[in-house]
Amino acid sequence: MDLSYLWFWIVGVLFVGYFVLDGFDFGVGMSLPFLGKDDISRRQVINTIGPVWDLNETWLIVAGACLFAAFPEWYATLFSGFYLALLLILLSLILRGVSFEYRHRGASEKWKRRFDTLIVIGSVLPALLWGVAVANIVQGVPLDADHNFTGSLLTLLNPYGLLGGVTLVLVFFTHGLYFVALKTDGQVHTDAKRLATKAGVVTVVVAAAFLIWTIVMAASKGAPALGFAIAAAAIAAVALIASILANLRDKQGWAFTFGVLTVAFAVLTLWFSLFPNVMPSTTDPAGTLTIENASSTPYTLTIMTWAAFIFLPLVLLYQGWTYWVFRKRVTRSFIEKAAASAH
Repeated sequence: MDLSYLWFWIVGVLFVGYFVLDGFDFGVGMSLPFLGKDDISRRQVINTIGPVWDLNETWLIVAGACLFAAFPEWYATLFSGFYLALLLILLSLILRGVSFEYRHRGASEKWKRRFDTLIVIGSVLPALLWGVAVANIVQGVPLDADHNFTGSLLTLLNPYGLLGGVTLVLVFFTHGLYFVALKTDGQVHTDAKRLATKAGVVTVVVAAAFLIWTIVMAASKGAPALGFAIAAAAIAAVALIASILANLRDKQGWAFTFGVLTVAFAVLTLWFSLFPNVMPSTTDPAGTLTIENASSTPYTLTIMTWAAFIFLPLVLLYQGWTYWVFRKRVTRSFIEKAAASAH
């Protein structure tokens, strides 16, 4: 296989990892207004992702770095054309990270509520904008013959892009609720399980509309990997329904696992629909970026392949070990004891 094609799929897998991992902790952040009946409950929710949220975000850095090195033309067009949307994502992530660290620095309820609000905003906005951005990459954007984006932020806010954003928000929200239910006890666990069922039903309807639209659009463009896109979309749909059923049976481990499969195969559906392009042009066909005309030199890709072969397994082992160490439930009694000892 040509290394440029290999790296197209490696970058896709890295974004799958990012959306799966940061996706559920975005969902946890979104759940705060619904599950945080008091400060103990809110701390219980936040502590489910406390040891891992920053580690999850490193997948974005790795994916972005690999995109820059393997496909510099794609990276340049994406980050210049989608500059404002990506800047908003970055600012949201910064506010979210700061809020996790500073909410417990003040004793007043007002202080904590302000940072809780920023956590919610910093969870919803990146999910929405990532959905809009990825949907527009798949659909195509106005590019001239020099691969320059000729639209604006409003260009990205088209019906398909907005549906992609709403879909990702709902999928992440449901995914996060499964994780909260898996990692907590008491009222928070009960409320998360109940809300996950309701959110899951809405997500099924919206996600189905988005995936069907994606497949129809890919078919109209004669996508070479259409069969794989249809198969991935079907697996994502079945996994989403299975996650709801597992949640109803109080099988939170299985619900979360099926949630992981839902996110993974939804992203793969978009990747198969995009192949072999990386950024189609809706105005000038000469402006379309493909795997071949956007990739780095074979020498660069060879070095990257060896680096990935050596270091990626180490990263996966470290992340797996981290989740194993912090695998226990975050109980309400533990939070209450911690709060009492702090006073």
